[in-house]
Amino acid sequence: QFQLVESGGGLVQSGGSLRLSCEASGFSLANYTIAWFRQAPGKEREGVSCISRSGANSKHTESVKGRFTISRDNAKNTVYLQMNSLKSEDTAVYWCQVSEPRVQRMCVPIGVTWGPGTQVTVSS
Repeated sequence: QFQLVESGGGLVQSGGSLRLSCEASGFSLANYTIAWFRQAPGKEREGVSCISRSGANSKHTESVKGRFTISRDNAKNTVYLQMNSLKSEDTAVYWCQVSEPRVQRMCVPIGVTWGPGTQVTVSS
């Protein structure tokens, strides 16, 4: 079964860190660009970070540059999002998704199924 499962969210104080994991089952992540998305209460879903199939290239939305790092371990069929210096505005539900790269833009999701995601709450 084609499935992505996010984990690693939680409650953290402002300035703290979390590492999110995205594990695939039923298919090989190595064949796809993968991106992390998030949706804060009352806001639209936005792309946060994106990584190429090999892991050689990545991009981040402006608000997280210098704080978030996306990486992948294709042998473990897992993509990670290391989040440092967290701010209250990072509070959101986070999802990973199969995506396509775009020139000078954040990657766009091409998967049709979204799981429950993982909640990140940053207290100020």
